[in-house]
Amino acid sequence: MSTARRLHHSYQEYLDLLQQNGTKLEYCDGEIFAMAGGTLAHAELGGAMLSWLRNALLGRCKVFSSDAKVRIEATDLSTFPDGSVVCGEPQTSAVDKNAITNPSVLFEVTSRSTEDYDRGEKLSHYKQLSSLQAVLVLSHRRPQITVVSRGDGGWEVREFRAGEALTLSRPELTVAVDEIYRGVALDPE
Repeated sequence: MSTARRLHHSYQEYLDLLQQNGTKLEYCDGEIFAMAGGTLAHAELGGAMLSWLRNALLGRCKVFSSDAKVRIEATDLSTFPDGSVVCGEPQTSAVDKNAITNPSVLFEVTSRSTEDYDRGEKLSHYKQLSSLQAVLVLSHRRPQITVVSRGDGGWEVREFRAGEALTLSRPELTVAVDEIYRGVALDPE
């Protein structure tokens, strides 16, 4: 995430900037951030996960690419996850008809510049979504997917590596980590 910012923008100013420049921007409590661009490996991993999710959930849920904005009203964050899944009809924000407010699953592909944010502050924002069942964090360095899922006792974190299959219960999904990472040239350290 870029550190270049001007404080205290209105949400309408944010929407106007999005429309004017075509760059993905994130909005959080009056601050606007330019979102980092990705590498080819990042794009390929995101594409692989989107393709797999779409095929696995066809007819059960809607799968959205990183062009779909997600709004977390409770924390005043609007952002563009690498992928979103909505089981049921998509609901949108009262202040932004192009922002989903009820994702069931979100996923992020990390990068050197976003990994700490994706696994930390951004994840904390995501957890405020009452509809959210899981966040999948795909490592850009090695075949590894972190699953942060809502359980009966709160949020649970599980790591799945090469040779393992990750499972979700809501929605029901199982995928081999190797299937998502097959053929992807990962970013060097």
